[in-house]
Amino acid sequence: MTILAFDTACDGCSAAVWRDGAVLAHRAQVMARGQSEVLVPMIAETMAAAETSFAALDAIGVTVGPGAFTGLRIGLAAARAIGLAAGRPVVGVTTLAAIAAAVSVPAAASDPGAVHLASFHLAVVIDAKREDLYTQIFAARAGAWQPLGAPVAMLPDQVAAVLPGGPLLLAGDGAARLHAALPPPVATRVTVTEIHRPDARQIAGLAAAALAAHAADGTPLPPARPLYLRPPDVTLPRNGSRLARP
Repeated sequence: MTILAFDTACDGCSAAVWRDGAVLAHRAQVMARGQSEVLVPMIAETMAAAETSFAALDAIGVTVGPGAFTGLRIGLAAARAIGLAAGRPVVGVTTLAAIAAAVSVPAAASDPGAVHLASFHLAVVIDAKREDLYTQIFAARAGAWQPLGAPVAMLPDQVAAVLPGGPLLLAGDGAARLHAALPPPVATRVTVTEIHRPDARQIAGLAAAALAAHAADGTPLPPARPLYLRPPDVTLPRNGSRLARP
């Protein structure tokens, strides 16, 4: 299976071509804005480096959020255009799951004989650029991170109140902000990782796993739609954009 994956949802832009578990080519750049100008050339460069044509792809993987409104639309628009032109499915992957997939599960959590196997947790935290944080908590299960609930938007003190006990890893560009808000007893058992943003390499692997799962149980692949955890900052006028009468 060959997958083209890319991400523009947060403060970066990345693309990768993945085939049967191996990354054939990968490009990434940290950037707060400007993904609309960088993405398509980056995809072309990555495809050329992988010596792969769009006709050889089996699917396109893309992040669907949560993240920046503009960034999400850039990535989804590109994915839908490529998918339509190539006649290939588009698989949506959340930014939080992609970040979690890049974090190594502690060796002790992968030991079947570990007494406290369920005590290893990961909180992925993305800075929403407002007061809240986009958050999802994962638990170590069979050497992988499994989500304990759906992604949510919460204030730092609210996140701190629901964090599970035991060893805890933090990942995402909001991890340092959350760590600073934790009370000392909690902060001492927390490790902040160096994984700050989604990467196309993990997005491709997750997209492949989703395709395989839906093929195995015979269920249709859901459409890739943006995942918004809060309303946009811009709202329509009350009069529906009509000019007021003098």
